[in-house]
Amino acid sequence: MKAENFSLADYFRRIGFTGTPSASIETVAGMMRCQLFSVPFENLDVQAGKVVSLVPEDIVSKIVGDQPTTRGRGGYCYEVNGLFAMALEALGIPWQFVAARPMFYPVRRPKTHAAIVVTLNGEQWLCDLGFGSYGIRAPMNLAVLDTEVRQDQDTFMLTRDGDQGYLLQALVQGEWARQYAFDLYAPEWVDFAPANFMNSTHPDTIFVQKPLVVLFNPDGRSILLGDQLKEVTAGEVSQSVVAAADYDAVLARRFGLPGLIRAGRVSGDC
Repeated sequence: MKAENFSLADYFRRIGFTGTPSASIETVAGMMRCQLFSVPFENLDVQAGKVVSLVPEDIVSKIVGDQPTTRGRGGYCYEVNGLFAMALEALGIPWQFVAARPMFYPVRRPKTHAAIVVTLNGEQWLCDLGFGSYGIRAPMNLAVLDTEVRQDQDTFMLTRDGDQGYLLQALVQGEWARQYAFDLYAPEWVDFAPANFMNSTHPDTIFVQKPLVVLFNPDGRSILLGDQLKEVTAGEVSQSVVAAADYDAVLARRFGLPGLIRAGRVSGDC
């Protein structure tokens, strides 16, 4: 995954990564954590009536920024994981995309989620920066199965899903909740185009129905869904309603996003 306008130094500045990078799982984990804490998961372009661009240069311009009006945005799975893949590529770290099937719906859904598997020293690690609320916070070793993995305040588990696949689960209110299933077939970037179009346009998707913004922090996460703001801190949850007049301020203060909402409607100029 490459883009002509991608700069590893600019990417590091955007996410606040100050370590010495190397082709190691420690660097991968450090980049993943920094990006999760600085680049929000968000669907505001979809709310503006746009089909999200999968052009790599557009992703860099939107999230890393090459002009004041685009600097500091986030994106959903294809964008934030696409950007992460560019950083892995620049560091010479072997990786591949995987197509994942969300498993929390009452009916079977298509593979509309994109995640990444990194291979280092003969080990494979699941990396994902774009699954929203119950997304993982650090790489997960695919060889560590049926074992609780604590990441900050969250707990996850990988298990087998059939002979070839894996299932990611999250511990939610004391119960294991299925998040998504995937296998190690490596799709090409273009293979995500149909799912991206569906996520950008289909009325049944949450991305079309409501604004959704999620930003992680060491103690939890902030989630804005429609006009509902949820703050999860050390397992404690607080909720409030955001008035239309306050939307821009919440986006800026809680998520570090520029003003994108006007009078309760998403502007097409975002």
